Amino acid sequence: MRNARWRAASRAAIALTGAGALAAGMALVLTAPASAGTTLGASAAEKGRYFGTAVAAFKLSDSAYTTILNREFNMVTPENEMKIDATEPQQGQFSYGSAEQIVNHARSRGMNVRGHTLAWHSQQPGWMQNMSGSALRQAMLNHVTQVATHFRGQIYAWDVVNEAFADGSSGARRDSNLQRTGNDWIEAAFRAARAADPGAKLCYNDYNTDNWTHAKTQAVYTMVRDFKSRGVPIDCVGFQSHFNNDSPYVSNYRTTLSSFAALGVDVQITELDIQGASAATYRSVVEDCLAVARCNGITVWGIRDSDSWRSSQTPLLFTSSGAKKPAYDAVLAALNNGTTPPTTTPPTTTPPTTTPPTTPPNSSPPAGDGCYASVALNQWAGGFTANVTVTAGKSDINGWTVTIELPAGAAVTGTWNAQASGTTGSVRFTNVSYNGRILGRQSTTFGFQGTGTGPGVLANCVTS
Repeated sequence: MRNARWRAASRAAIALTGAGALAAGMALVLTAPASAGTTLGASAAEKGRYFGTAVAAFKLSDSAYTTILNREFNMVTPENEMKIDATEPQQGQFSYGSAEQIVNHARSRGMNVRGHTLAWHSQQPGWMQNMSGSALRQAMLNHVTQVATHFRGQIYAWDVVNEAFADGSSGARRDSNLQRTGNDWIEAAFRAARAADPGAKLCYNDYNTDNWTHAKTQAVYTMVRDFKSRGVPIDCVGFQSHFNNDSPYVSNYRTTLSSFAALGVDVQITELDIQGASAATYRSVVEDCLAVARCNGITVWGIRDSDSWRSSQTPLLFTSSGAKKPAYDAVLAALNNGTTPPTTTPPTTTPPTTTPPTTPPNSSPPAGDGCYASVALNQWAGGFTANVTVTAGKSDINGWTVTIELPAGAAVTGTWNAQASGTTGSVRFTNVSYNGRILGRQSTTFGFQGTGTGPGVLANCVTS
């Protein structure tokens, strides 16, 4: 995740001791930056995988940095630029400039992008840190929806939820403000992400989940198994794999990857760095990934040692001056010696039977004054999310109320960007403070999640 500026160094398990396209699933475009066998990305692509790195937007002006980036990698992850404090510094006010800089750099060069991260207990802006309960739940779901919608169709995989389990032997969820909104918050975040960006893979991401025997690993495994059994839209699990003297690489790492893959999810190594950059350990990690057909690829957390959040531990594949290390040679050799996965792999989570349209149905605003509302529905067995677009007529409006008729047996369980009156039958949704004013012919959105069968595509809208 990981940047010394952003991550406290007190984690015992990773202590800094001295020692596209929108479709049923977004295709992984394996564009090789050079001839196969000569660079990390090209060699991984030859094996049906990717090899990526974390990227900081402010370093894209460093020619030495971008030379290595553009030559070696075919996947990028924004290091901090897509986190909550960066993308929504003030509630309801979104900022995407730095994230877009990275996305545009990557996509213009044929690289894919991992989105990191939509919901996390850390790096929350002050306004979110001070929230709790249903207000926080709605704010979190709105954040997931807005950010994923903004980058819809441009992201290969989202780290939807990050680091939600506690360290140690308890196997419990991490005590956080998000966890205190209710134990279903992770599921709610995944469902909102699927509705917002149905073409992207949806991942759970965590650290210290490498050892198959650890309670934390087993707890995440149990959650993923439960999600798959109930149709919660999870497609992949990310293993950060920050290996150091306190949290070393273990021989059962391949067992961990294959066990999760057997649940029907892809597995991805998302933030790899290894204290001292042991060539043998880097080789073993790559070989373990290549041995598991559903291990899509590997991302190292930075390019040169000077770019690392753990720079004093020299954990990456390039020296601070940009020279290739023996670990680089070991990784390249392992990639070139690896096997190509089967051409047909097990499917990821089945997409919802009804995916939200790219534009709301019948979305032309009224010819006169007033407002108009349309519903984009994401339905699954037993539940749904609905994203509602409210459009002003020819004149500005200063407030709105949308009434939606729910079918018998349906109930609203959560709302974002609006206040709901009632949970069943005829439910009224009213604007909140920051989205009541809509300029003529312009729109705003709100959403809600529920159980049962979702509503139809049209709704009644009146101005306040």
